[in-house]
Amino acid sequence: MFVRTRQTAIRRGALLFAAAALLTSCNAAGVLTPEVDVGTQTSSVTASAAAPARGLQTLVPSNPYMSSYPQFVPELVEPAVMPAEEISCRKQLKRLGVSYTDLAPINDGGACAIDWPIKVSGLPKGIELKPAATLTCQMALAFSSWTKNELNSSARWRYFSGVKSIRQGSSYSCRRIAGTSVASEHSKGNALDVMSITLKNGREIDVRKPGFFRFREKGLLKNVRAGGCDYFTTVLGPGYNRDHADHFHFDIKNRRNGYVACR
Repeated sequence: MFVRTRQTAIRRGALLFAAAALLTSCNAAGVLTPEVDVGTQTSSVTASAAAPARGLQTLVPSNPYMSSYPQFVPELVEPAVMPAEEISCRKQLKRLGVSYTDLAPINDGGACAIDWPIKVSGLPKGIELKPAATLTCQMALAFSSWTKNELNSSARWRYFSGVKSIRQGSSYSCRRIAGTSVASEHSKGNALDVMSITLKNGREIDVRKPGFFRFREKGLLKNVRAGGCDYFTTVLGPGYNRDHADHFHFDIKNRRNGYVACR
Protein backbone atom coordinates (compact mmCIF):
# COMPACT_ATOMS: atom_id res chain seq x y z
CA MET A 1 0.00 0.00 0.00
CA PHE A 2 2.80 2.38 0.90
CA VAL A 3 4.69 1.57 -2.32
CA ARG A 4 1.61 2.22 -4.48
CA THR A 5 0.97 5.59 -2.78
CA ARG A 6 4.60 6.58 -3.34
CA GLN A 7 4.43 5.69 -7.08
CA THR A 8 1.25 7.78 -7.44
CA ALA A 9 2.99 10.79 -5.86
CA ILE A 10 5.97 10.44 -8.24
CA ARG A 11 3.67 10.39 -11.29
CA ARG A 12 1.87 13.56 -10.10
CA GLY A 13 5.18 15.33 -9.54
CA ALA A 14 6.37 14.45 -13.06
CA LEU A 15 3.14 15.76 -14.57
CA LEU A 16 3.43 19.06 -12.64
CA PHE A 17 7.08 19.51 -13.79
CA ALA A 18 6.14 18.91 -17.45
CA ALA A 19 3.28 21.42 -17.26
CA ALA A 20 5.57 24.08 -15.75
CA ALA A 21 8.17 23.56 -18.49
CA LEU A 22 5.51 23.89 -21.20
CA LEU A 23 4.21 27.18 -19.77
CA THR A 24 7.75 28.60 -19.58
CA SER A 25 8.47 27.86 -23.28
CA CYS A 26 5.19 29.51 -24.41
CA ASN A 27 5.64 33.00 -22.90
CA ALA A 28 4.64 36.20 -24.84
CA ALA A 29 8.22 37.21 -25.66
CA GLY A 30 8.89 33.94 -27.46
CA VAL A 31 5.82 34.42 -29.67
CA LEU A 32 5.82 38.18 -30.47
CA THR A 33 9.50 39.08 -30.84
CA PRO A 34 10.29 39.52 -34.63
CA GLU A 35 13.61 38.49 -36.10
CA VAL A 36 13.41 40.82 -39.14
CA ASP A 37 12.67 44.49 -39.70
CA VAL A 38 9.13 44.37 -41.02
CA GLY A 39 9.29 48.06 -41.75
CA THR A 40 11.59 47.41 -44.71
CA GLN A 41 10.57 43.86 -45.60
CA THR A 42 7.12 42.34 -45.52
CA SER A 43 6.02 39.97 -48.25
CA SER A 44 9.62 39.18 -49.19
CA VAL A 45 10.31 37.46 -45.87
CA THR A 46 10.36 33.66 -46.22
CA ALA A 47 11.16 30.83 -43.88
CA SER A 48 14.08 28.46 -44.43
CA ALA A 49 14.28 24.81 -43.54
CA ALA A 50 17.17 25.46 -41.15
CA ALA A 51 15.34 28.29 -39.35
CA PRO A 52 11.54 27.81 -39.33
CA ALA A 53 9.46 31.00 -39.36
CA ARG A 54 8.18 32.25 -36.03
CA GLY A 55 5.98 35.11 -34.82
CA LEU A 56 5.68 38.06 -37.27
CA GLN A 57 7.88 36.27 -39.82
CA THR A 58 4.86 34.17 -40.80
CA LEU A 59 2.68 37.21 -41.64
CA VAL A 60 1.97 38.10 -45.31
CA PRO A 61 0.11 41.11 -46.79
CA SER A 62 -3.11 39.12 -47.10
CA ASN A 63 -3.09 38.46 -43.36
CA PRO A 64 -5.74 40.67 -41.66
CA TYR A 65 -3.15 41.79 -39.09
CA MET A 66 -1.07 43.35 -41.90
CA SER A 67 -3.92 45.36 -43.45
CA SER A 68 -3.34 48.29 -41.08
CA TYR A 69 0.47 48.07 -41.14
CA PRO A 70 1.98 51.32 -42.63
CA GLN A 71 3.02 50.91 -46.27
CA PHE A 72 5.64 53.17 -47.92
CA VAL A 73 4.18 55.02 -50.94
CA PRO A 74 6.62 57.27 -52.88
CA GLU A 75 5.47 60.89 -53.14
CA LEU A 76 4.65 61.92 -56.69
CA VAL A 77 6.29 65.25 -57.59
CA GLU A 78 4.64 67.04 -60.47
CA PRO A 79 7.06 68.62 -62.96
CA ALA A 80 7.21 72.42 -62.84
CA VAL A 81 5.08 74.14 -65.44
CA MET A 82 6.85 76.79 -67.51
CA PRO A 83 5.24 80.22 -66.95
CA ALA A 84 3.44 81.88 -69.85
CA GLU A 85 5.99 84.71 -70.10
CA GLU A 86 8.80 82.19 -70.51
CA ILE A 87 6.92 80.37 -73.25
CA SER A 88 6.20 83.67 -75.03
CA CYS A 89 9.85 84.70 -74.76
CA ARG A 90 11.04 81.46 -76.37
CA LYS A 91 8.59 81.90 -79.23
CA GLN A 92 10.07 85.33 -79.91
CA LEU A 93 13.59 83.89 -79.89
CA LYS A 94 12.57 81.30 -82.47
CA ARG A 95 11.02 83.97 -84.69
CA LEU A 96 14.35 85.84 -84.57
CA GLY A 97 16.22 82.68 -85.53
CA VAL A 98 18.11 82.33 -82.24
CA SER A 99 19.75 78.95 -81.52
CA TYR A 100 19.40 77.92 -77.88
CA THR A 101 18.82 74.98 -75.58
CA ASP A 102 16.89 74.87 -72.32
CA LEU A 103 18.91 74.08 -69.20
CA ALA A 104 18.00 72.69 -65.80
CA PRO A 105 17.30 75.30 -63.10
CA ILE A 106 20.43 76.86 -61.58
CA ASN A 107 20.67 77.49 -57.84
CA ASP A 108 24.13 78.19 -56.43
CA GLY A 109 22.81 79.81 -53.27
CA GLY A 110 21.77 83.37 -52.42
CA ALA A 111 21.10 85.52 -55.48
CA CYS A 112 22.97 83.10 -57.75
CA ALA A 113 20.05 81.40 -59.45
CA ILE A 114 18.09 81.16 -62.71
CA ASP A 115 14.72 79.41 -62.66
CA TRP A 116 14.45 78.90 -66.44
CA PRO A 117 17.96 79.26 -67.93
CA ILE A 118 18.88 78.79 -71.56
CA LYS A 119 22.21 78.41 -73.38
CA VAL A 120 22.47 80.62 -76.46
CA SER A 121 24.90 79.66 -79.23
CA GLY A 122 23.45 81.42 -82.28
CA LEU A 123 21.98 84.89 -82.84
CA PRO A 124 19.83 86.38 -85.64
CA LYS A 125 21.26 86.44 -89.18
CA GLY A 126 23.36 83.35 -88.45
CA ILE A 127 25.69 85.25 -86.08
CA GLU A 128 27.61 82.95 -83.74
CA LEU A 129 27.98 83.64 -80.03
CA LYS A 130 31.30 82.29 -78.72
CA PRO A 131 31.37 80.66 -76.30
CA ALA A 132 27.70 79.82 -75.83
CA ALA A 133 26.15 82.01 -73.11
CA THR A 134 23.98 80.93 -70.19
CA LEU A 135 21.27 83.56 -69.72
CA THR A 136 17.66 84.18 -68.80
CA CYS A 137 15.38 84.14 -71.82
CA GLN A 138 14.61 87.84 -71.31
CA MET A 139 18.31 88.79 -71.47
CA ALA A 140 18.81 86.59 -74.52
CA LEU A 141 15.87 88.30 -76.23
CA ALA A 142 17.21 91.80 -75.48
CA PHE A 143 20.70 90.92 -76.70
CA SER A 144 19.42 89.18 -79.84
CA SER A 145 17.24 92.17 -80.74
CA TRP A 146 20.15 94.58 -80.20
CA THR A 147 22.45 92.42 -82.32
CA LYS A 148 20.02 92.32 -85.22
CA ASN A 149 18.77 95.91 -85.17
CA GLU A 150 21.82 97.83 -84.00
CA LEU A 151 25.09 95.94 -84.28
CA ASN A 152 24.60 94.09 -87.56
CA SER A 153 22.93 97.07 -89.24
CA SER A 154 25.72 99.46 -88.18
CA ALA A 155 28.40 97.05 -89.37
CA ARG A 156 26.77 96.77 -92.81
CA TRP A 157 26.44 100.53 -93.13
CA ARG A 158 30.05 101.29 -92.12
CA TYR A 159 31.95 98.22 -93.33
CA PHE A 160 29.61 96.82 -96.00
CA SER A 161 29.78 93.52 -94.15
CA GLY A 162 27.54 91.75 -91.71
CA VAL A 163 28.64 90.34 -88.36
CA LYS A 164 29.97 86.79 -88.34
CA SER A 165 30.49 86.22 -84.61
CA ILE A 166 30.56 87.88 -81.20
CA ARG A 167 33.04 86.84 -78.54
CA GLN A 168 31.59 87.14 -75.06
CA GLY A 169 33.62 87.20 -71.86
CA SER A 170 31.01 86.47 -69.22
CA SER A 171 27.36 85.44 -69.04
CA TYR A 172 25.99 83.69 -65.92
CA SER A 173 28.53 83.91 -63.09
CA CYS A 174 27.94 83.76 -59.33
CA ARG A 175 29.64 86.94 -58.12
CA ARG A 176 29.20 90.41 -56.60
CA ILE A 177 29.74 93.81 -58.16
CA ALA A 178 33.42 94.67 -57.69
CA GLY A 179 34.05 96.46 -54.39
CA THR A 180 30.50 95.97 -53.08
CA SER A 181 28.32 93.36 -51.37
CA VAL A 182 25.65 93.71 -54.07
CA ALA A 183 25.00 90.69 -56.30
CA SER A 184 26.00 91.24 -59.92
CA GLU A 185 23.37 90.85 -62.62
CA HIS A 186 25.65 88.13 -63.97
CA SER A 187 24.64 86.04 -60.94
CA LYS A 188 21.03 86.18 -62.16
CA GLY A 189 21.76 85.48 -65.83
CA ASN A 190 20.71 89.02 -66.75
CA ALA A 191 24.07 90.30 -68.04
CA LEU A 192 26.50 89.70 -70.90
CA ASP A 193 29.97 91.10 -71.60
CA VAL A 194 31.13 91.61 -75.20
CA MET A 195 34.87 91.46 -75.84
CA SER A 196 35.17 91.58 -79.64
CA ILE A 197 33.19 91.41 -82.86
CA THR A 198 34.26 89.60 -86.06
CA LEU A 199 32.78 90.67 -89.38
CA LYS A 200 32.05 88.39 -92.31
CA ASN A 201 34.86 90.01 -94.28
CA GLY A 202 37.30 88.70 -91.65
CA ARG A 203 37.87 91.99 -89.84
CA GLU A 204 37.96 91.73 -86.03
CA ILE A 205 36.83 94.73 -84.01
CA ASP A 206 38.16 94.94 -80.48
CA VAL A 207 35.75 96.94 -78.35
CA ARG A 208 38.59 98.57 -76.41
CA LYS A 209 38.88 102.27 -77.06
CA PRO A 210 40.21 102.52 -80.63
CA GLY A 211 43.06 104.75 -81.76
CA PHE A 212 42.55 108.37 -82.81
CA PHE A 213 42.50 107.66 -86.54
CA ARG A 214 40.17 104.68 -86.45
CA PHE A 215 37.13 106.70 -87.38
CA ARG A 216 34.93 103.93 -88.73
CA GLU A 217 35.62 101.72 -85.74
CA LYS A 218 34.96 104.54 -83.32
CA GLY A 219 31.75 105.40 -85.14
CA LEU A 220 30.54 101.81 -85.04
CA LEU A 221 31.22 101.38 -81.34
CA LYS A 222 29.60 104.72 -80.54
CA ASN A 223 26.46 103.80 -82.46
CA VAL A 224 26.01 100.33 -80.98
CA ARG A 225 26.75 101.63 -77.49
CA ALA A 226 24.15 104.39 -77.77
CA GLY A 227 21.67 102.05 -79.45
CA GLY A 228 22.03 99.59 -76.58
CA CYS A 229 20.28 102.02 -74.26
CA ASP A 230 17.00 101.19 -76.03
CA TYR A 231 17.34 97.47 -75.21
CA PHE A 232 19.16 97.32 -71.85
CA THR A 233 18.96 99.18 -68.56
CA THR A 234 22.76 99.19 -68.16
CA VAL A 235 25.40 99.78 -70.84
CA LEU A 236 28.97 100.22 -69.62
CA GLY A 237 32.16 100.13 -71.65
CA PRO A 238 35.68 101.44 -72.20
CA GLY A 239 36.08 104.91 -70.73
CA TYR A 240 33.66 104.26 -67.85
CA ASN A 241 36.21 102.74 -65.44
CA ARG A 242 39.14 100.34 -65.32
CA ASP A 243 36.92 97.30 -64.79
CA HIS A 244 35.24 97.91 -68.16
CA ALA A 245 38.29 98.97 -70.16
CA ASP A 246 38.26 95.90 -72.41
CA HIS A 247 34.57 95.06 -72.86
CA PHE A 248 30.99 96.26 -73.14
CA HIS A 249 28.73 95.24 -70.26
CA PHE A 250 25.01 94.92 -71.02
CA ASP A 251 22.32 93.99 -68.48
CA ILE A 252 18.58 94.29 -67.86
CA LYS A 253 18.63 95.13 -64.16
CA ASN A 254 15.21 96.14 -62.88
CA ARG A 255 15.62 99.80 -61.92
CA ARG A 256 13.22 102.23 -60.28
CA ASN A 257 11.35 104.72 -62.45
CA GLY A 258 12.74 103.16 -65.64
CA TYR A 259 16.20 104.60 -65.06
CA VAL A 260 18.81 103.54 -67.65
CA ALA A 261 22.57 103.68 -66.95
CA CYS A 262 24.38 104.23 -70.26
CA ARG A 263 28.00 105.26 -69.77
